[in-house]
This record gives sequence, structure tokens and C-alpha cells, in this order.
Amino acid sequence: MAPKNPYTGYRDQLATLSESGNRRWVYAQKPKGKLYNYRNLVSYTLLFLLFAIPFVKLNGEPFLLLNILERKFILFGVQFWPQDFHLFLYSMITLFVFVVLFTVSYGRIWCGWTCPQTVFLEFIFRRIEYLIEGNPSQQRKLNSQSMNFEKFWKKSLKLILFYTICFLITNAFLSYIIGIDQLLEIMKAPISEHSVGFTVSVLFSVVMFFVFTKLREQVCSMICPYGRLQGVLLDSNSIVVAYDYKRGEERAPLEAGEDRKEDGKGDCIDCYQCVNVCPTGIDVRDGTQLECINCTACIDECNSVMEWVGKPKGLIRFDSEKNIAEGKKQKWPARKIAYTVVLCILLGIVAALFASRSDLEAIILRAPGLMYQDQDNGKISNMYNFKVVNKTSVDIPIHFKIMNHEGDILIIGKEMNAVASSIKEGVFFAILPPKEITSDNIPITIGVYSGERLIEEVKLTFVGPN
Repeated sequence: MAPKNPYTGYRDQLATLSESGNRRWVYAQKPKGKLYNYRNLVSYTLLFLLFAIPFVKLNGEPFLLLNILERKFILFGVQFWPQDFHLFLYSMITLFVFVVLFTVSYGRIWCGWTCPQTVFLEFIFRRIEYLIEGNPSQQRKLNSQSMNFEKFWKKSLKLILFYTICFLITNAFLSYIIGIDQLLEIMKAPISEHSVGFTVSVLFSVVMFFVFTKLREQVCSMICPYGRLQGVLLDSNSIVVAYDYKRGEERAPLEAGEDRKEDGKGDCIDCYQCVNVCPTGIDVRDGTQLECINCTACIDECNSVMEWVGKPKGLIRFDSEKNIAEGKKQKWPARKIAYTVVLCILLGIVAALFASRSDLEAIILRAPGLMYQDQDNGKISNMYNFKVVNKTSVDIPIHFKIMNHEGDILIIGKEMNAVASSIKEGVFFAILPPKEITSDNIPITIGVYSGERLIEEVKLTFVGPN
């Protein structure tokens, strides 16, 4: 008899909701195994970076700062100004395409391994629950019993720790907006001097507290837009955490001395360990599902069971539905290779755009409403307005030259010095001798120099007499 395909019969409601619409609380068993150890390494590395990066500085600037309030953005110690908005636009377009192609090819690895929601919930808040309230069966027992001293102190201690951690995480995120130096100054000052900021921090902490005490996995399945997009991004070729139903069905409990193959039974012993360990409460044997975040907890648990019963590992594994249906080993189809090449090209384009970004940006325009001016020596001049943006943290002396004609530049006022992290505005005259005046509309090129180094060329028009 052919193995039953569990993908054909599928539920029409969330795993965490009952038929009446009530919440089914997920009591996930603590995972263990090789992949979980890898997730530990990834998650604690990300947590370390989250709290450590605000203290890192390059060239006197924060390594990363996203000050939306003052429109000051610093990436890798380099300041980005509103004039660099095109880089942001290209990066967002690239990110969107990257997310689509990556998900189509590799599934929701982001959700299970690097998403802040998953990292915080699985590696901080659930850990605290295991430590204070015990394993899932002990947690169920504690929640079902009436209020007593044990329940009171355990719940109180857990909630106090939860909110404290939420407040710390909120301040960690805040340090990426206002900078760690300003955050430390605010923390030293009386609350009354920063009552608005303190209130906002408390409110964000309360929202985060609510997410990790009540919403939890429902953020992934009902709120997160990326989670909702999964349904239209994945296809039968996408690599997901999948159950090999051809090998596993017909599932049946393990019996002593049986020959499962002769009895028409599959390798799945229906132990429900893959369900017990799932942080979103699903049964991976039902096929690809909206709630699955590819955390691989079920892979580790199933592998340990297969090892215990003497069966090959990989009954649940990273694979595509098509490979399982056709009985093929995982391979790279031409489309996935093409998508990966496109992803690399997009990342290369963004990297090249950032690498070619100039530290100085000059905008030069002819003064509106003015024609040419006759000089005493017979020369002709035009007046131009300029604006120089210095995106660095050091002062840069600059000067202008006419590159394609004999002529001089006369700056009105003091010599040019682009002050660090500022915009310098001014006026200068471009002066040409009579022999260079060949028409009433002459193209000229102004070079912006720092010392002998050419920073930028600006093409303009010089107006002369008829």
C-alpha cells in the first residue's frame, strides 16, 4: 500500500486556536541536539552584538547609529546624510528582492535562527520559564492550580524578570537611535529632566512585555508581515523543514519484536516528540504550514528518536516537497542557482554604491536672475552659489578650479573650509578672459579639490555677451 501523503488533509485553523476560537497555550519542551547547539551559538552571538555594538566607535563616531529624530545615520562609522537617500532607496529595493528570492529558495531560516522575536523568546524568556516554573508538565500544573504561595512567588519573580529584561532591551534599541553616550547621560540625570523619553521607554517596554508574556508565537503567525508573506513566497522547490512522509507513513507506535516494513508501517513511531518540542504548536508531519519558523527543533528531536529506535536520521530534515515526493536527494535546481546569482549581484551593487560614496558633495548653481558682469580688465565674470556637504568627522579645506578654460575663481569671503559634519554655503565668481568668450553660452567644468586631490567635477554654463 502506498504511503499516505499527510499534505492532502490539512486543518483550516491556527494550531494555537481551538475550534471555538479560544487560545491554546503552547508549552514547548526544551529542545536539545546538534542544530539547537548551533542556534545557541548564533543567538548568543547576536545578543552579544546587540548590547556591544553601541559601545564600539570608529574614527570617533558610533559604529551604528540610526537617529531618525535628527536625521543622522551612521553605518560602520561612516555618516550618511539626506543627500545619500538614493543609497537608502537602492538598499531597500535590494532588501525586498533579497527577502523574496531568499525565502523562495531557502524558506524561513531567518525566522527560526536570527529574528529578534525568536531569539528573545526562545533563548531568554523561555529559558527563564524553564528555570523558574520547570518543564512543560510542571508549567501546566502550576497554571492550573489555584493561587497559593508557590504560584505567587514564581509568577511574580518571572514577571519581574521579564519586564526588567524588556526594559534593558528597549534601552539597547534606544542606544542605536540617540547614541550610547547620550543614553548614559540621560540615565545619570534625574527622571524629571527627561520625563518624555522615560515615559516612551516605559511604554515600549510594556508593549514588549505584553508580546513575550501573552502574544508570543502569535506574532509570527498573525502579526509579522514576513510570516504572512510566506504563504505566497514558498513553492514545492523551496527548502523547508519537511517530514518525509514516504518513509514515515504509515505511522504507528513502536511494538517489541515487530517487523515494521513487513507490517506496512513507516519509520515514524508516532511519539509526538516533534510536536511537543515545536515552539508554535504545530505538527510538522502535516506538511508546510504558516506557523512553521524553520527553527529545526523537530529535526533534532526526531533524529534522537530515530537513533534510539535504530533507524536512519533525517525523517524530518531540510528538504523540498518536490524532492520528497519524487524520492530525490536534495540538489540545487537551475532556478535556485539563478536566484542565488541574482542575490550575489544585488549585494555587490549595493556594496559598490556604498564604496563609491563621496565624503564631500558639492552643489553649484548659477545665481538666479543675474547675467554676466564686466570686469575692469576686460574679463567677464558669472556669479555662482555653492553648497558643500562634509559628511566626515574632520574639517576639510577645499578650493575650486576651472578645468576646461583659462580662468580664475574668486570666492566671496574667507577661504573655503568645510567644517566636519556640516553644510558650507557661499558665493564665488568664475572669471574668464575675452579670448575664452566664444559664445553667449559657454559650458564650463568646475573642479572641487582638497589639496591636489580632485573630489568632484560639476558641469555648468557660463553666460557671456552676444
